[in-house]
Amino acid sequence: MLPRWTAYPALAVLAVMFVIALPKKPVRRTAPQDVAHPRIVVLGIDGMDPDILRAVMEEHPEGMKHFRALAAEADGVRELGTSTPPQSPVAWSNFITGRNPGGHGIFDFLHSSKESYGVIPSTVTEGHNSYYWLPGKYRFPSASGGDSNRTGQAFWTRLGDQGIDSDIWRMPINFPVETGRGWAFSGMGTPAIDSAYGESTLYTTNRPAHLVGKKKVIDVTVSRGVAKTKIFGLDNAFVEPKTRKETDSDNNEHTVSITERATAPLDIFVDEDANAVAVQVDGGDVIVLEPGQWSTFVPVNFSLLPAGLQDVSGIVRFYLRSVTPELVLYASPVNVDPMNPLNPVSNPTDAATTLAETIGLYYTQGMAEDVNGLKSRMITDQEFMRQAQLVYEERGRMLDFALDRYLEDDDGGLLFFYYSSVDLAMHMMWRHGDPEHPAYDPKIANESSTWWSGREGSQWKDVVTDLYLKMDPILGKIRERVGMDTPIVVMSDHGFAPLRRKFSLNRWLLDEGYLVLNDGVALPEPGKELDLHTAAGKIDWSKSRAYGMGFNGLYLNRKGRESQGIVEPGAAADALTAEIAAKLLAIRDGETTVVTSADLAQDVYEGERLGEAPEILVGYNAGYGNSDEASLGKIESFVLADNDDGKSFNGSHLIDPRLVKGVLISNLDITADDPRLEDLTVSLLRFYGVDPDQGMVGQPVLASRP
Repeated sequence: MLPRWTAYPALAVLAVMFVIALPKKPVRRTAPQDVAHPRIVVLGIDGMDPDILRAVMEEHPEGMKHFRALAAEADGVRELGTSTPPQSPVAWSNFITGRNPGGHGIFDFLHSSKESYGVIPSTVTEGHNSYYWLPGKYRFPSASGGDSNRTGQAFWTRLGDQGIDSDIWRMPINFPVETGRGWAFSGMGTPAIDSAYGESTLYTTNRPAHLVGKKKVIDVTVSRGVAKTKIFGLDNAFVEPKTRKETDSDNNEHTVSITERATAPLDIFVDEDANAVAVQVDGGDVIVLEPGQWSTFVPVNFSLLPAGLQDVSGIVRFYLRSVTPELVLYASPVNVDPMNPLNPVSNPTDAATTLAETIGLYYTQGMAEDVNGLKSRMITDQEFMRQAQLVYEERGRMLDFALDRYLEDDDGGLLFFYYSSVDLAMHMMWRHGDPEHPAYDPKIANESSTWWSGREGSQWKDVVTDLYLKMDPILGKIRERVGMDTPIVVMSDHGFAPLRRKFSLNRWLLDEGYLVLNDGVALPEPGKELDLHTAAGKIDWSKSRAYGMGFNGLYLNRKGRESQGIVEPGAAADALTAEIAAKLLAIRDGETTVVTSADLAQDVYEGERLGEAPEILVGYNAGYGNSDEASLGKIESFVLADNDDGKSFNGSHLIDPRLVKGVLISNLDITADDPRLEDLTVSLLRFYGVDPDQGMVGQPVLASRP
């Protein structure tokens, strides 16, 4: 057993670290001075819905006083047309470039590999690896890919070319970071060290049944008061993978490549008498935690080559759930260290370091709220919301720094600041306020949430309302600091809706004869699925005419684009597209329409990337959405099923774009009845007298000056 006194030096270290990490306290400037270029502030709140916003403003007038005041100065809360489909990567790319997907080339979270029919990321180019072989087990990687897949100039780059400053904070789909005249930080789409979207780890002395088979649940044993284990980082591209034979569920043997993963030592000192642990990473500083406590970020180093020839820095934070009867310790995904980034997360690169020196280490991964941790059930709903609150508080410190910097700049210019709290928390917590949801749990819904919301009497069924209430002081702080007369735009990329029923697009295509299985391949049993990827050998592509990939995309197996395409471009493709679209719109779930829009890419897109787009953008009705597995290019055992897994997305916006419009509020006059994201981009350029580039499709919808 670890002696209790050993915690005292660790506590002293923590106290010193806390003092060092305290933010500096500069003199706060609260009003803009004379500047070279007029100021305008854009507050981007992901997922804010106009109907919900209006309802919360009416129900809680005092709690939404800043939104109410701005709406009173403006033409109320206006709707902002979103992208087709209404997905964050697509919508924010529309806003960044002033183009629609036909021009910028981002059609979904996920794209289809036209070579393998597998899933690939949408926002960066597909990678291809080659290697120079070195003595021993090492090799030198030479890889292509990983560059931005988006076409079109970012609006702040265009402003910078005209000598106008723009500070861009945590803009989604800004990785790699676009340059400009000012500071820019990446947001959604920024990978963690350990994976593209970040994977948390759970260390436990007794693995729960629901986590059996999870790779990042680590079984530990406490011996003489110490559990010795590892933190898992990135795959080591310098080491040749090993191979082994595995047998799938159909008894087919295949070779699996096993990549060596870089690790760092983690020691967990357990004191059951004190009901606490001391955590030490690779012999570094000791962090003491009691149950229910979160640590600050801890640096971690991964060595890829001997003698420190190639090291990668990351940061991780811990949460202790329990010491007894079982040890349960959570570790966050390993984030890029802003003090020594593997890949730049800001432009200029040292901006990330300067920020960390002022406010302390912070989340750099794209989705800072640990949605995947909750999806995998490594953390509970309440633990997820506490972690989301840490992100919210961190974002507040970041906003203070951003405002200080902005108001100290005599050149003026544009400030954009982004909040993810509403979107990501509603994805995971919507069901608690929706008694019609199949995963609604009245016990959780009626539990007190006052500790999180700060509002007396609040319960988890009020979580959506309380998320909106948390945005009001943010708006109030910005307006107080920059001055009430400074032009401000509050906008969101899309709205929100429930997700109660899952639709499996690829199973529907199979049943309708548009996808065809190879001879001898049986339909999937409940709980299993078939993969479209050619390596799986399940699909007869010589007979398959269409397939689904991504949350809203339906592709034709088109000759000349897909590697095994059979559908002739032109009249044949047009006729098949129209036929499938009509059948989609006719799908019913009892009396309810499942698909309310089936937009043809050729009708709603324009630009040089149109040929890469899915032929149909499937717009689901509120309450419906493509299943996760179908979105990954799989065929499931069902066409329609209840979304009764409470740990999946239970609120969504991946539906008909007409049903989830975004928010627009501004103290500048809005001159159009139906403004869209692309219009807002052009309006910001016109505010400074800058012409849009040739590929932009928007029109000015804001008055040029207050």
